[in-house]
Amino acid sequence: MHARLDYSEISKTLATLRLGVEASDLHGSLTGFLCAGGRASVENWLDQLALDLDGNHVALNASLQQMFRDCSTQFDGARAQIDPLLPPVGTPLALRTEALVEWCRGFLGGFGLAGATQRLALSPDANEVLADFSRIAAARFDYTDSVADEQALTDVLDFACMGATMLHSEIVTRARTAARSLH
Repeated sequence: MHARLDYSEISKTLATLRLGVEASDLHGSLTGFLCAGGRASVENWLDQLALDLDGNHVALNASLQQMFRDCSTQFDGARAQIDPLLPPVGTPLALRTEALVEWCRGFLGGFGLAGATQRLALSPDANEVLADFSRIAAARFDYTDSVADEQALTDVLDFACMGATMLHSEIVTRARTAARSLH
């Protein structure tokens, strides 16, 4: 297992490369794309996410290559292990919350780009998870009680991880069923 992606390092890389996307948003986009069965490689994943690249040197960036490998390994094994890229604990709550909102927005965008909902009929539970992600992505938060607000962020983060894991599991299962019915 490699070291966890560093939010600050990815943020600096994205600012330097002028990609016009935040670290959590990009991580969510790639996670959503892969979760929904999107196919990409370390060389073409930015193109697959329809980002306007300013040259081939972007794809060769070591931090972005590591991001791809990190996101891809979330789906290795019998069960996905989704871990959104957010600022570390200790960063102000408002910044971590906004990063989770961005991650959810990115996830929905990447999920849509992969086209899973066009290929497969998702269950009502899966559609509800997507609707909940949409609500999170559109949310505005008020901060009044630091302890309760911290717990609320933890709860929403846990939901995002479990929801994305459930979506991936359903998509993999439905894709296998669809493939078997074609044979």
